[in-house]
Amino acid sequence: MKGDKKSMSMIKNPNIKLKEKLDKKDYEDISNLQKLCIEADKTTLKLEIDYKLSGAEEKGEGLKNINEFMFYEGNKLIGYIGICQFGGAAIEVNGMVHPEYRKKGVFKRLFPLVKDEWSKRESQKMLLLSDHNSVSGLGFIKYTGADYDCSEYEMYLRGNVKQDSMLSNVVLRKATNKDAKWIALQSSINFGGGYEEEDVLLPEEEEERGMFIYIAEVHNRTIGKIHLEVSDKLGAIYGFVVLPEYRRKGYGREILTKAIEKLKEYNSKEIMLQVAVKNKNALGLYISCGFQETSTMDYYKLDKK
Repeated sequence: MKGDKKSMSMIKNPNIKLKEKLDKKDYEDISNLQKLCIEADKTTLKLEIDYKLSGAEEKGEGLKNINEFMFYEGNKLIGYIGICQFGGAAIEVNGMVHPEYRKKGVFKRLFPLVKDEWSKRESQKMLLLSDHNSVSGLGFIKYTGADYDCSEYEMYLRGNVKQDSMLSNVVLRKATNKDAKWIALQSSINFGGGYEEEDVLLPEEEEERGMFIYIAEVHNRTIGKIHLEVSDKLGAIYGFVVLPEYRRKGYGREILTKAIEKLKEYNSKEIMLQVAVKNKNALGLYISCGFQETSTMDYYKLDKK
């Protein structure tokens, strides 16, 4: 998140657009602004707009939840905040402001609308995201009163994955909707935050949006799960869990290796993942397999009172 402050006196023709889902024009506007901000600031944004656009064709009637908050100067997008919810009890909020329009109150106009939307939902926690090196983003988060929660490293695979000579019998099978509650429970246990029944991700629907959820099995026994996302030739790994009784046995390395192979089958040219800074065991595994840290994303939380 990249923030701003002070008055809006220099913005002559402001207008705000609120939407449940993105269309292609929204995506293009947000993508162009994202590229501009990344180039100007040399930091990372986690907007998930590819994932959002892929789900925009899902059927629905009326405006149920507002997820997209866009601030225009005339026809020019100068500010954006998006809400994401990945089957957990918390909403994730990230955004940006055009470098030439910062310190003009753009976020201060959008954020109350985000909080109002949050108040209508069951989610008890809001997570605000910012690159660790974004001075403006962290400054705005401080203004909201949010408290630090955790940090994640973003890591990219460099070179070929380093494999062990001995491999076990791990099989990755595509999850079905029957696995949905178990997947949500494991994500809640391992990543915190709980989950709401109505927000549980359905694997068969997620596949239509480019998210492939796999269950890891050994001799037909479930030992873990892993989520793979493919967009614009980038393969991403999320939600990686090995059940406690199967850890430190080499299964994690094999699941990761096979996940990378699948991402390559999906024609991913680059492969990335995110890992909590405090998760030293997972971090060590990823480094040993050839992943390198490229940025750090900080999470700050607001709780409903």
